[in-house]
Amino acid sequence: MSLPVIAFDIEVAGFPWEEVDEITRGYLVQREHDEERRAAVPDRTALYPGLGKIVAIGMWLVGKDKDGKELDRGMILLEGKSAEERTWEKVPNSKIFRGSETELLMRFWELVARTKAGLPRVVTFNGRGYDGPMLSIRSAQLGIRPSRNLVPSRWSIAEHCDLSEIFTYQGTLRDRYSLDYWCRRFDIESPKGSIDGSQVARAYRAGRIEDIGEYCLRDVRATAQLYKKLEPTLIPLFQGA
Repeated sequence: MSLPVIAFDIEVAGFPWEEVDEITRGYLVQREHDEERRAAVPDRTALYPGLGKIVAIGMWLVGKDKDGKELDRGMILLEGKSAEERTWEKVPNSKIFRGSETELLMRFWELVARTKAGLPRVVTFNGRGYDGPMLSIRSAQLGIRPSRNLVPSRWSIAEHCDLSEIFTYQGTLRDRYSLDYWCRRFDIESPKGSIDGSQVARAYRAGRIEDIGEYCLRDVRATAQLYKKLEPTLIPLFQGA
């Protein structure tokens, strides 16, 4: 029996600059030698490990179930008052789970853990360079043990297939292009919406948590659709496929 494939994506609300301790602020600013990048540091806390709160985790199932039927459904793990999973009307064929950041992370690690059938493959777009490390480090900060390593051997895609790495042939091509760019190249509906990753902290402080969740889940649905296009074409060329 083939295991389902789980595409995932996260959204991080960076800590407000004024809440970061003075020594850390000075260290981060001093690391940047370019004046423009140095000025942008206070607005980029979500990009630094350990300086952001994970407020949304989007997940989308692809592959086949135990009866051989095609899987195509999603779930958004979204910060909020704890509530059981329920149908979410904002994105077709999806559910929503609400809880604290700790509850979201614990639920995520449950869903991607090894089962009796084996370890499900996870699929991301730049998940090896951002989502995987951020999830694991933030979990450790909160005293949660990850159920698996989301950044295993780079040269095998058996456990984690990062589509950004597929398109660069695992770093052979230097130029990287966005998920939106590749969706347009493969005739997939663009996940672009009313916000993007750089606006998550601002949207979070404004209370637009459901908008963040919708953006996250549409992103991961597009990632899953892109994977389905590549799974019979480019992906078989890589080790572990």
